Amino acid sequence: MRKIISFLLLSFVVYALQAQIKDPVKFKTELTALSDTEAEVVFTATMDKGWHVYSTDLGDGGPISATFNVDNKSGVELVGKLKPVGKEVATFDKLFEMKVRYFENTAKFVQKVKFTGGAYAIEGYLEYGACDDESCLPPTQVPFKFSGVAKAGNAATTKTEQPKAEQPEQKVVDKADKKEGATPVVSKDSSAMMELVPATTTEAATDIQSAVASSELWKPVISDLQALGEEHGQEDMSWIYIFITGFLGGLLALFTPCVWPIIPMTVSFFLKRSKDKKKGIRDAWTYGASIVVIYVALGLAITLIFGASALNALSTNAIFNILFFLMLVIFAASFFGAFEIRLPAKWGNAVDSKAESTTGLLSIFLMAFTLSLVSFSCTGPIIGFLLVQVSTTGSVVAPAIGMLGFAIALALPFTLFALFPSWLKSMPKSGGWMNVIKVTLGFLELAFALKFLSVADLAYGWRLLDRETFLALWIVIFALLGFYLLGKIKFPHDDDDNKVGVTRFFMALISLAFAVYMVPGLWGAPLKSVSAFAPPMQTQDFNLYKNEVHAKFDDYDLGMEYARLNGKPVMLDFTGYGCVNCRKMEAAVWTDPKVSDLINNDYVLITLYVDNKTPLTEPVKIIENGTERTLRTVGDKWSYLQRVKFGANAQPFYVLLDNQGKPLNKSYAYNEDIPKYIEFLQTGLENYKKGKN
Repeated sequence: MRKIISFLLLSFVVYALQAQIKDPVKFKTELTALSDTEAEVVFTATMDKGWHVYSTDLGDGGPISATFNVDNKSGVELVGKLKPVGKEVATFDKLFEMKVRYFENTAKFVQKVKFTGGAYAIEGYLEYGACDDESCLPPTQVPFKFSGVAKAGNAATTKTEQPKAEQPEQKVVDKADKKEGATPVVSKDSSAMMELVPATTTEAATDIQSAVASSELWKPVISDLQALGEEHGQEDMSWIYIFITGFLGGLLALFTPCVWPIIPMTVSFFLKRSKDKKKGIRDAWTYGASIVVIYVALGLAITLIFGASALNALSTNAIFNILFFLMLVIFAASFFGAFEIRLPAKWGNAVDSKAESTTGLLSIFLMAFTLSLVSFSCTGPIIGFLLVQVSTTGSVVAPAIGMLGFAIALALPFTLFALFPSWLKSMPKSGGWMNVIKVTLGFLELAFALKFLSVADLAYGWRLLDRETFLALWIVIFALLGFYLLGKIKFPHDDDDNKVGVTRFFMALISLAFAVYMVPGLWGAPLKSVSAFAPPMQTQDFNLYKNEVHAKFDDYDLGMEYARLNGKPVMLDFTGYGCVNCRKMEAAVWTDPKVSDLINNDYVLITLYVDNKTPLTEPVKIIENGTERTLRTVGDKWSYLQRVKFGANAQPFYVLLDNQGKPLNKSYAYNEDIPKYIEFLQTGLENYKKGKN
């Protein structure tokens, strides 16, 4: 394991810090006939001085072995394994702590195949590893594709050369089945890493019979960005933000009918069970600490069950987002009084009886566990919403941090009232006000449920919940909340008191004002305060607002070709349908007249959604950091581009490129400073003009 980690670290460091992308190995590929029924796929490599290519079957824990990989084949059968040909160097490698075999100067690998008769086709790639004395290349692929007809007495003697993996041959394909509104498309690259999928332009009406989509555009520019002052590292949610969110959720849970009445009873019990006041306070502290341990353990359990990578996938997965939507709707219905979500009573009774039969710290811990069980009907929806929010960050510790904030807020009153018992007399008594809070939370749960439905809708292109539909539902929800707070709507658990207190009045005023505020959004107003939740502006069908920015392309290679032909720099926008900060930037920054003018007139904007679930024409297998991965969707492809070319995986991520795919300025992440964003765009434009002169 240590050897593998060492190799991956070495490869990554070299890959990220090289001043220029190295190209020390060049491959030639040909199909050589041996007879009427047999042939050989021959890979011949030439290497720069000092470099070597590793041989086959080196074993686990070592460098990348040369392997023959087939994506598709028909009329062809493989005969044996890939064979190395030529003089191998065998030596003990100190880095890998094992004996390795490699070729210097030149290398040849041969795979024998057999024709079964008639038409044949075979497509795949050779994967190899290469190093010199200082650095190693990442796993590299040499694609190949051969086809023809094998006839008896007529050997397939035609040789077809393939270019090197870094610059695979491209073909333009004229699609016969053109869809309505579709632009001409570029065929998929013969290289897996560079596969091109049909591109759909958003605005550009230019008929682009794209020239060859160059793999040069996919080459990493991480070192170039670093030279420009690149600063890496951003998260959609910081740990502090997650903690505060959890803490606020815990405070809300305190004021629910399931928790608030328990506080004085529990504190009084601790103070009366012991004649020693200090021991009573110590028991209360232990009780509070037990609550923290229980809920933090719940957060860790969520991570252990699903895993960090799976949690990250929740942010755009349709099934999970729909489940979250349904869960929040059910929780909202529970808060409205339709039913009570309760854990089995026998669970609480069992834990409670166990607490009575034990003493010491275990007894106190079991009492805290009983509180968690009996208060679930009120805390469950809040915890569920919190975990849904933080789980989509993909962080291993995010759920635990969220639960830590929640538990501290929940446990704090028990310890504070134990320290200051006189405060118990000033506690507001239980009453209808707690149910008002509970119902208000139900309305909020219902509103946020639509956010998760919207993410699934956008990622899969269903177009069920466009921006105006989303806003219309939110307007109705918050208007109804305002009427409820004014006493115009009643639910089963509400009392008959028609009086509206001052606090409820101002809450109703805020809710109704918020509903009115969103009304202009039905005609295209930016609505910056809700931009993080509402679908993107381009999903709105009826829009009177003109000062907007729309991407010309949603395909990288096609957009780059258009920019080259028109002599304009490119602005790449890596975004996501579920990206909150992306929507904030679009509403708060892109709507500025100066910003929109620069993007619309001086740049070619290419927007790439990393969570676009549109399937690729066929799955693509790639090797990333020594691990084989499969790209199945358009979003997978753009996410891979962002990682391999720019060394980033967070959104929003903006980068300015020239027509060769080189950066014109350091990248820009989430920052609503409009003057800074204008400077970012103007600097890129100036550097582009300098490069052309």
